[in-house]
Amino acid sequence: MTVSRALSFDTAAARYDAARPGYPPALFDAVEELAGRPLEGAEVFDVGAGTGIATRLLCARGAGVTAVEPGPGMAGQFRRATPGVRLVRATGDALPFAAATADLVTYAQSWHWTDPARSLPEALRVLRPGGTLALWWNTADAAVDWVAAQDQRLRRDLAGAAHGAHGRERSLPAGTPRTDRRIRWSRRVPLDTHLANLGSHSLLLTADPGAARAFLERERAELLAAFPDGTVVEPYTVHLTTTRRPTA
Repeated sequence: MTVSRALSFDTAAARYDAARPGYPPALFDAVEELAGRPLEGAEVFDVGAGTGIATRLLCARGAGVTAVEPGPGMAGQFRRATPGVRLVRATGDALPFAAATADLVTYAQSWHWTDPARSLPEALRVLRPGGTLALWWNTADAAVDWVAAQDQRLRRDLAGAAHGAHGRERSLPAGTPRTDRRIRWSRRVPLDTHLANLGSHSLLLTADPGAARAFLERERAELLAAFPDGTVVEPYTVHLTTTRRPTA
């Protein structure tokens, strides 16, 4: 993953915050189960917090969250959308926290922008013994015909995919004890929201602007044929991976 792609979100922070999907309650139920403790009262470092989509949901479950975000544009949107939550400008490869100070370290859609050889030891360092590192990604369900067709068009026209599958390519280093869960869910959104969501992915943000605009206009026509009422049903699978810091 290149730095330019990682920081491309800064150019579209407001759109990202408005259009990107959140996460279902079942995800946070699974995190609590695998962590062996409730989120309520937990000290959480949410790394790569972006505009605060996951941060806000963690706070709603009663967690005490410190967000970590390197991008200036995303951090600015975070402060506007998530007032009152502590935000630290840093990366997961060098967390500015003392050892053994968190119950949970979370990465929502962001682990793949780190170097796991550095970010895993950092997460384990700041976790208390028995604490949990939780990584998750929303991925569009390519078993659904229209999603698979859109993926093919993305690969054909823009030489890539924008549905989050890259997140699974860089999970945890081989040999790391881990537990995996898959949570299926969906949301119904206006076509404009879906296109804004699609356009907020790094593949589109780093493409030639004219090519990106043309692609999104073609997608509007394709999707209106599939969803003539203008409401798109976006199917997702959340890929959740956890590991714990040993207690001894």
